Amino acid sequence: MKFGLRHQLFHSRDWQGLDAWEFTKMRAQRAEADGFASFWLMDHFYNFHGKDETDPFLDVWTTLPALAMVTKTIQLGPLVTPVGYRNPALLARMAATFDHISRGRLYFGFGAGGWRPEYHAYGFEFPMSASLRIAQMEEAVQLIKLLWKQPRTTFHGKFFHAEEAILEAKPIQKPHPPILIGGVGERVLLRALARVGDACNLFGPPDEFRRERDILKRHCEVEGRDEAEIEKTTFDVVLCAPTEAQLHSKMERLGFKPERWKSLVGTPAQLLERVCEFEREGADHLLLEFHENDQESYELFVSNVMPQFH
Repeated sequence: MKFGLRHQLFHSRDWQGLDAWEFTKMRAQRAEADGFASFWLMDHFYNFHGKDETDPFLDVWTTLPALAMVTKTIQLGPLVTPVGYRNPALLARMAATFDHISRGRLYFGFGAGGWRPEYHAYGFEFPMSASLRIAQMEEAVQLIKLLWKQPRTTFHGKFFHAEEAILEAKPIQKPHPPILIGGVGERVLLRALARVGDACNLFGPPDEFRRERDILKRHCEVEGRDEAEIEKTTFDVVLCAPTEAQLHSKMERLGFKPERWKSLVGTPAQLLERVCEFEREGADHLLLEFHENDQESYELFVSNVMPQFH
């Protein structure tokens, strides 16, 4: 079992007096030192789901290369980059360059996008049909893979085009950097993932993870693909305290409202058992966010849960 940390940038103005960049750098370096396999940034333009939309929110694809310069081994990537934010041929070039800068540590998180107000705020077209956005995403992945592999790429799709396009240097990772497809749409998205993805990012507690994985397996069977080739990741929010009484007190203090998909809430012993459940269901890589960057939760998880899987 591997563990990844999704960096929660908001609230950083109150974090040890550090600004947004210093806080991000500190967390990536500490995650690497503490044994996390991956470090992820959200590809959004402002803090639309925090307490204050005007909180600092650094750009992903300019922050990632900076992080590569201050870390050595941890994988780095966006969770996830929406197809509608950047031309995929240009994005393929940006990603290949970053794979060189990081010496082969890019984990390419990609998705169909879904937060309409953000598209409108920045003047991007937002197709209302989710199936259309997923089709764009899948076609973009096809183009990106060709650019990463071929000396010259000519591509005429429904949404994207390239004509004798040259992309040099190619990514370091072969055959290409791993592509994680975000989202769990059962009929369309997971089917697209079965065709073009190297990793999935599922949601929910272990029983929901199992159900979503079974759907992915069926799509893989239809597409003639071995489901074992796809790395199974899941995303969850962690909130932890030494005892159940302290946990309930912390939940009240932070205004934390449990939801079904937020399954990693408990004491260290309870979280250990829950991670074991995910492992039994076939999860390979848990991508975690610590609620409001709660330091106690982070330290308890790193010291009491993660060592059991190394």
